[in-house]
Amino acid sequence: MTNDFNQSEPALVVGLDAGGTRTRAVLADAADGRPLGEGAAGPGNALTVPLPELTDHLVEAVAQAVPEAARGRVVAVAGGFAGATGASADDLGHRNAQTALTVALRRLGIFAGPPAIRSDIEAAFASAPGTPADGLALVAGTGAVALRITDRNCTATVDGDGWLLGDDGSGFWIGRAAVRAALRMADGRGEGTALAGLVGRELGLPQGALPEEALSEEALPEEALSGEALPEEAPASATPAPWSRPRREAYRMHLLPVVMAGPPIRLARLAPLVVEAARGKDAVALAILDEAADQLTATVRALEPRPGERVVATGGLLGPDGPLTDLLAARLNPLGLTLDWVADGCRGAVALARLEYGRRS
Repeated sequence: MTNDFNQSEPALVVGLDAGGTRTRAVLADAADGRPLGEGAAGPGNALTVPLPELTDHLVEAVAQAVPEAARGRVVAVAGGFAGATGASADDLGHRNAQTALTVALRRLGIFAGPPAIRSDIEAAFASAPGTPADGLALVAGTGAVALRITDRNCTATVDGDGWLLGDDGSGFWIGRAAVRAALRMADGRGEGTALAGLVGRELGLPQGALPEEALSEEALPEEALSGEALPEEAPASATPAPWSRPRREAYRMHLLPVVMAGPPIRLARLAPLVVEAARGKDAVALAILDEAADQLTATVRALEPRPGERVVATGGLLGPDGPLTDLLAARLNPLGLTLDWVADGCRGAVALARLEYGRRS
């Protein structure tokens, strides 16, 4: 939590980015959007977090961001909530967010009029330079979804259908592909891949159930294990040698129960293993990342983008160091599209609060 509040500042606004993991609140100058304070609390999904708990998280985050002496000078509040949308006030997530935030602000003595409610993705879209009102938003992290934004509201959605039915090209999708590739190598249907050893070690399989070659660092070049870039003379493939049938059977027997025992979405934590193997020029891992980029491209194309339209992207797979950034950019370029990445929706929520204040003034 930070605070740079000055008693001489006139009007203030608050923007909130309430996601599935945490809730962030930012206090800003209403005139120029300059951040003055920040707070954070627990998850803020308006559909999955119980209303009393959601309200408490909002109270905690806003209380950290806004000094008590300044609360009377807050003139507008806007929040981007996972599970909500700005398009319809009748949406359950919208109603939950509106109710929880209204109660939270009242509890803190902030009476700035009805808060403006948007989805967390709509707020992230508004975080792009210039606070755009129209264009495309793409999220590629644990899940994956693309939206068409019109006049700051979502008007079309592609994917975001969850781990069972969709989220194609997401971190979950990549992690699941890693396990599938490992299992196919073990039962003989798939080609050799360093992912078998990486997945087995990550999930804690006993050494007797791991590929023998995967037990040594020779399975991947040293540069891949350290995360450094590969030299030009790196081999075209770092695929382990074949392993015995009994060891493959042991691998499957141990791997499947471990995977099935956890929630499916936890497979997303295996996505970095694919990136690691791809750095080592593992052909299977490279193919998985290529297919993930193809899936995200198809998701964007389904929104029928026009050349030159804004594509605001967020999520760990598409950040400055994201493993899919260059792959996706190369596919979107022929469509006349470029990626404009933002870290989160905080800046956008502040911008939306300032717009709300301007609309009322």
